[in-house]
Amino acid sequence: MTQSSASIRLHSFALSGHAHRVQLFLSLLNLPHEVIDVDLRKGEHKQPGFLEKNPFGQVPVIEDGDVTLYDSNAILVYLAKRYGSQWLPEDPSEAAAVQQWLSLTAGLIAYGPAAARKAVVFAGTSDDKAKAVAVALFDVLERLLAARRYAIGQKPTIADVAAYSYLAHAPEGGVSLDPYPAVRAWLARIEALPGFIRMPAAPVQKTA
Repeated sequence: MTQSSASIRLHSFALSGHAHRVQLFLSLLNLPHEVIDVDLRKGEHKQPGFLEKNPFGQVPVIEDGDVTLYDSNAILVYLAKRYGSQWLPEDPSEAAAVQQWLSLTAGLIAYGPAAARKAVVFAGTSDDKAKAVAVALFDVLERLLAARRYAIGQKPTIADVAAYSYLAHAPEGGVSLDPYPAVRAWLARIEALPGFIRMPAAPVQKTA
């Protein structure tokens, strides 16, 4: 495992689950880092200086020496490969199982609980389609997580880190976690890991 020679710079937004998963992993790895807040409401992510770091104008972005990376899942893979290899198994089947979860975060988690939360937190509306996707997703995850401690087995990986933020904050989008005891137990196990940090709760919005 390579040691960090200088503080990593994380360009972030406090209420972004994508940014939180990166900050969470940096903390779990106990890596020195500087958090640079990007004010999305003021459009700082669309300014030329930021677009040089991420042409898509999205957080998070990390700068680690001469390496600049965007896309939260890609950043997790990079950090695991460089600083915490135990978080990304070398075994082909286990590595593929992690990738399944990374795909899940970019698919059903993004279009389900993340989208439902985005509608409430940032638009003050309710996305019933996203909530339905989230409920169907949680029904499956409840069965999966009832049979294992972490996403792919008995040890945490970046699959858990990638999935945690938006699943934990699903209630902010109007999706209750009460019917899912196995999911809640899994969330609690993540929260008990040394170095765990929470994402701030979003301000309560009245939905239209």
